[in-house]
Amino acid sequence: MRVVESDDPCPTGFLSITVINTELGMSASMIEPDEINVPDDWERVISELEPWGEVPEGIIRSLSYEETSRGPVVRLNADEDWVAEFLPWGSDGQIRARSRNAPEICDSPCGGFYWNGRDMIIVRKQGEPFVGSENALMESLKNNDTESSAKILERAGALLGQYHSAMEPILSTPPDQKRWNSRNEGIERVLRAQFIWRAPFTKEQPCTLSLLDVRFSDISESSVRITRPRLADALKPHDSDKPGMRDLASLMHDLSRIHHDSGSTSDIVELRSSLIEGWKSEAPELWASDAAFYSHRGGLAIWEYEQCLLDVMEATSHQSGAPEPAVTMLAYVRPYQKGMFNNRTFAALSLMSFFFATTTLLNSTPPSLMDIPIPLFFMALGVVCLKTYWGKSPPPEKPFNVP
Repeated sequence: MRVVESDDPCPTGFLSITVINTELGMSASMIEPDEINVPDDWERVISELEPWGEVPEGIIRSLSYEETSRGPVVRLNADEDWVAEFLPWGSDGQIRARSRNAPEICDSPCGGFYWNGRDMIIVRKQGEPFVGSENALMESLKNNDTESSAKILERAGALLGQYHSAMEPILSTPPDQKRWNSRNEGIERVLRAQFIWRAPFTKEQPCTLSLLDVRFSDISESSVRITRPRLADALKPHDSDKPGMRDLASLMHDLSRIHHDSGSTSDIVELRSSLIEGWKSEAPELWASDAAFYSHRGGLAIWEYEQCLLDVMEATSHQSGAPEPAVTMLAYVRPYQKGMFNNRTFAALSLMSFFFATTTLLNSTPPSLMDIPIPLFFMALGVVCLKTYWGKSPPPEKPFNVP
């Protein structure tokens, strides 16, 4: 993607830029710090920003600057030691709400800076380094130690569930089906995908203060870190809140990445089951219900599909090659969808049976004893077909590429 300077307004000490690929119709607007080498540069950068929460005070004695895949990080020595994380492509606007309402298990920003309502910097007090469970999970998978891996996954899922239980009373609004499907449609259009997927989301997946991007590097033995958005959120910004199920799908997809990179022979279905059961044990009961996981109405699968699309979009944006296992999983989406479509035969038979049962009763009103067996037969057939349809819904622990 080509980087060009933009005329969009930005605060003092920042540059407004746009990265664009006209052939793909892909672009992203960013606001990056111009230069931060000495303490005076920091003062200039925050001069027009509004603070919230706890932020560095007093004289900045020294600082260090580094670039990361999610934006610059500046370590400051002032009244205390601080870590300032820049958000070049902003956020979904909910970082302050997440941080202020986060439960004790969260490693959340203690403050930050914003400009014209846009989050620019989040700030943490520098303490003990945050050690996520990614490396431990990678090692156990490399050693094919399924038991240890399952314990790590169950614990990570439980911590994520605890976060969602804390967020439920803060925000729980009806699913935003139109915007969720529209966002997937926009990503498919950019990638020129050969398939589409829309879902009739149910009430068991309400909007909440979701984390948006969850990795095992952000979940330790006892804590969940609230962190910055991924690059894909700049290429396709969020226009609505998301459900807790999407966070689980994000973590599930990270498991797929780590499992693929480790070359493990551990059963991926068993590993996914451990993560799901861990989350179910602590998540709100409604959000973790069978209806919420029901694949025929989206379930976990539609959100994993979105995660695969986001990986491909990021890789396309900087030409880093086909991201695995996202590309392989997407190759199995069509047969996965075909299987669910074929299952509708049982749903249709169920509807027809209930229809025949009803019309038979109506046509024989008042019914005699001789008339009752026929509608009862169709009613029983309808129940059997409906239960068969429900039972054929792909289980959430099976990824697309596992038959």
